[in-house]
Amino acid sequence: MSATLLFEDVSADLSSVMPDLRGRLIANAPLADITWFRVGGPAQVLFTPADEADLAYFLQRLPDGVPINVIGLGSNLLVRDGGVPGVVIRLARGFSDIKVEPGHRLRVGTAVPDVKVARAAAEAGISGLAFYRGIPGSIGGALRMNAGAHGRETKDCLVSARAVDLDGGIHEFSLADMNFTYRHCGVPDGWIFTEALFAGTPGDPADILKEMEEVADYREKNQPIKERTGGSTFKNPPGNSAWKLVDQAGCRGLRVGGAKVSEMHCNFLINDTQASGEDVEALGEKVRARVKKTSGVTLNWEIIRLGLPLPGRPKGEDLAEAT
Repeated sequence: MSATLLFEDVSADLSSVMPDLRGRLIANAPLADITWFRVGGPAQVLFTPADEADLAYFLQRLPDGVPINVIGLGSNLLVRDGGVPGVVIRLARGFSDIKVEPGHRLRVGTAVPDVKVARAAAEAGISGLAFYRGIPGSIGGALRMNAGAHGRETKDCLVSARAVDLDGGIHEFSLADMNFTYRHCGVPDGWIFTEALFAGTPGDPADILKEMEEVADYREKNQPIKERTGGSTFKNPPGNSAWKLVDQAGCRGLRVGGAKVSEMHCNFLINDTQASGEDVEALGEKVRARVKKTSGVTLNWEIIRLGLPLPGRPKGEDLAEAT
């Protein structure tokens, strides 16, 4: 499928203008291998920076006009089959520190998985971050989307965050500066979060671990966490639940190609039998169309969709009519 469609290799050109780069550049890197859906084409260039300074250097030297996208653990991400032109940046080892600080605070690199933040907080006796046990993904995505679960959101425990802008400038944001709303933050698109500082309250580690176990049990019983999925597909409309609207529209178990709507939780799409990226996106668009027809509500994607369709194939809302 998309694995045979390759981009022009520009990694050598980028390396030539960045002689002191310490991170790794990979041309035509398969993204399906590092996303939870296990679908989609390659990144034209995948860049893994060594640390924040290396990331800033890369962005300072990157030629104008080169598209940039950032991915974390690939949990809330759908890559289209034609792949992603330009540079895909993936933060990894250089952004994975967790430090306990006075005042029941945790300073965390944005490549750290949310679940590890919950565990670190529990070990340090910091209450208020156990909800991260129920969020698949990394802290960078949690900042970008104001991720939340079980009645709490990122805005409820964040003190500050650091980010690198598209010109390589480094910025510090207070909680107020983040301008959080539901599944959204106000930091300019494309700016890359590198670090977060969280604060909680004193708690007993045993009690926090028990709370985390309850969160984990709920997920296992109510969400298809063992399937190839991208987590919650659609944002909850004001005053309503996306899964209820999807269910009421008769979409539970609905299938397009190798993709289907989960029968356990119908706000989850599943790569059930060797689905393509197009199958998954077309299914999502078909669900949106049916919900709009039955309830009048327009569901908005919570999953991030990146890249291009294969040549000659439809994209986005056009997929609803093409299936």
